[in-house]
Amino acid sequence: MNTISVPPFLKSYWKDSFNLKQHLQEFLNSDEKTLETKLKNGQEQMTKLGNKDFDWEKSAVFYRDKVGELYLFELAAWHLKSYEYIESTLLLITDHAQGRVLDFGGGIGTHTIAAALCPQVKEVIYCDLNPISCDFVRYRAEQLGLSNKIIISEEISPKETFDTIISFDVLEHLPDPSQQLLEFHQILQPEGKVILNWYFFKGFNQEHPFHIDDPQVVNTFFQTIQSNFIEVFHPYLITARCYRKWR
Repeated sequence: MNTISVPPFLKSYWKDSFNLKQHLQEFLNSDEKTLETKLKNGQEQMTKLGNKDFDWEKSAVFYRDKVGELYLFELAAWHLKSYEYIESTLLLITDHAQGRVLDFGGGIGTHTIAAALCPQVKEVIYCDLNPISCDFVRYRAEQLGLSNKIIISEEISPKETFDTIISFDVLEHLPDPSQQLLEFHQILQPEGKVILNWYFFKGFNQEHPFHIDDPQVVNTFFQTIQSNFIEVFHPYLITARCYRKWR
């Protein structure tokens, strides 16, 4: 990473993940010690909740109504732990995002914030099912002075169109990720790009019970993406991929 030129507007990520811990403390009215404990235990508690309550037929209800604040801790801990990977995804965004951007399943807002900081981006629509996540990212946007570029939404109309769509660590949480690809294709402008990653694996120790790994679903996913999009090369050694529509 030392040899990569970092855009000035991303410097704050390298310092403190866009003030992530501070934003969590303030938003949740939590002290530092309590926050660190919750970050430490976030993934384990999410795994327990997933094993107890997750049902593919009610997956939307799980993420919207059941995970609550816990998802903030699980996602924040992962972003802080995997900072080098996250940094590369942010660089990928700065290279390709432009115009009107959709961050689908935006979580704690890291990628939304990075996109909004890009001078070539006009606005970012942050979309997530979890109302607590929506409120948290709205708070982060206010604290970072980005409320004029970030719009919070819990759903996207099929009549909307976007120049760029980003969706990180989301597709494996959907019962039909291929259908989501087709919806992305529908709302993406003809010359637009989509930046995605996925992890169709429940983990070596079943730590991700809410990830889909059905071979037929995964096979259909790859057939769908290969027949509707063409990959755009990027130099970063990460699993995230950039695509444009087949012309």
